[in-house]
Amino acid sequence: MTSNKTIANQRLVGRVNPCAPRLQPAGAGFSQALFPNPVLPSDVAGRCLPPTPALPLVLGVGNLLMGDEGVGVAAIRLLEANGFAAQAELVDGGTGGFHLLGLFRDRQHLILIDAAADGRPAGTVSLIHPRYASDFPPSLTAHDIGLKDLLESAALLGDLPEVDLITISVGEIGELTMELSPAVAAALPEVEALVKVCLQH
Repeated sequence: MTSNKTIANQRLVGRVNPCAPRLQPAGAGFSQALFPNPVLPSDVAGRCLPPTPALPLVLGVGNLLMGDEGVGVAAIRLLEANGFAAQAELVDGGTGGFHLLGLFRDRQHLILIDAAADGRPAGTVSLIHPRYASDFPPSLTAHDIGLKDLLESAALLGDLPEVDLITISVGEIGELTMELSPAVAAALPEVEALVKVCLQH
């Protein structure tokens, strides 16, 4: 005799959970292999809920041991201290790299903060909207080249969000130090104000 519990279990066999990740076919591509489809949240009735929109990403890059080159990371620390974590995901990206690609997944807005050796007076703050490597200001060190490659790879994978690039002009980098020059340190409040404007768009 078949119990009601057995019948119920049989009905579940072969049932597909609509909120479970979908298996990718062979050769589905690099992006799917790195970032499989996530499990979507569901309500008490088992219906899939739309995913929560990702917060804007504010990514500061640079090397803190190289003085002004670390201004992007210094900006992230300032934003954290001033409560911006409630409005955006704040990330210290170090000197960049392809490991940051996963941060762009399903992201709508990226605010990037970095130093630039563009020949302008130290502490000059600029905002551009790059789409290609050629849109970037002159490189400071190799980490900028990696950053360009990172954004171009994200574009190829279809994961490149809208980008606001905030740059802080720096002079020649000298000896190892964790201190910002007075001119670059004085630019941090302007960077903070510009991030606030970008987050409102």
